[in-house]
Amino acid sequence: MVSIWESEQFRAQPDLVVIGGGIVGLFTALLYKREHPGQLVMVLERGAHPSGASVKNAGFACFGSPSELLADLDNEGEEAMLARVEERWKGLLELRSELGDAAIGFEPTGGHEIYPSHTHGYTAVADRFNALNDSLRPIFGEAVFAWDDAAISRFGLANVGHLVRTRLEGPLDSGRLMAALLRRTLAEGVLFRPLTEVASIEPSPGHVSVRTKDGQGIRAAMVAICTNGYTGQLLPELPVEPARGQVLKTSPIPGLRLRGTFHYGEGFYYFRDHAGGVLLGGGRDLDITGERTTEDGTTPLIQETLEALLRTVILPGQPFKIERRWSGIMGMGPSKSPIVERLSERVVVAVRLGGMGVAIGIRVARRAVALLRQ
Repeated sequence: MVSIWESEQFRAQPDLVVIGGGIVGLFTALLYKREHPGQLVMVLERGAHPSGASVKNAGFACFGSPSELLADLDNEGEEAMLARVEERWKGLLELRSELGDAAIGFEPTGGHEIYPSHTHGYTAVADRFNALNDSLRPIFGEAVFAWDDAAISRFGLANVGHLVRTRLEGPLDSGRLMAALLRRTLAEGVLFRPLTEVASIEPSPGHVSVRTKDGQGIRAAMVAICTNGYTGQLLPELPVEPARGQVLKTSPIPGLRLRGTFHYGEGFYYFRDHAGGVLLGGGRDLDITGERTTEDGTTPLIQETLEALLRTVILPGQPFKIERRWSGIMGMGPSKSPIVERLSERVVVAVRLGGMGVAIGIRVARRAVALLRQ
């Protein structure tokens, strides 16, 4: 009982099916459609709207704090660290250029990292601070990080000995970002099918069979898998592990002095001001194994640690109320570099964003489109 109108516009065989309607999936569909305006491009999204980490994150436009970058340097070498930072920085510039700062709610209020006094974390950064800035200078054309201990009291922080600032980062509104990207994708002719979870894909000569969990079958000429933290459900053989990030948000705090984005502990903790309150996330390092899950939720261990950070560091001596808690599922692995590769003649995968989807999503999508083009 399918009409000719449905057959022609909604049930026709797509030239490209993109699985996953997050930042990478939508940009992959959008950029491919621009190159092939006459082709039918369809995005299949498991949620009622883009519902993965792209809309569950803390809204940071960032490229890495000093302690995180130095840890990456030690783990993977300077060349890999610098290449990753350059990719993040170029991605942020492309994202802002494509959608506009107003549309994504970007605020150039700066990024910061805090350090308790006389700790190993501080000395490890201080000893190599100038060398880190020198290595980053060719990418940014300036010294990226500067010590700004005077800002500690200005922001109302306590139990913090040192603070680093960069003018190049800031918060954004992830909801507005994804809504703007979805509107643009639809306006340029991409079909978006929500509440469509994919159960399996099977490449065949001449097409790819996509089977959804409600029993529908779709024959596509090509498929791009952009499922990030949920990749293991379709492609368990890939080295992508889910990593749940827990977040909380306070009610507005009278006289809140906090402005900008803040990092702590090699990027495992992060907070910012939002709508007069504090948005705080992290704590995954407390239970790496337990947080390796695709189940949304929060745990007392991590939430209590986050609240303690509010009481002792971010809002010392100030009463606060938690008005919302949530979690998002990131895609991690043995390397922080994303996986963008061809799985077969007609199937491309672009996953494992490493918690940096906002920064690198558009760049990862460009690489996926380049593979589809070949």
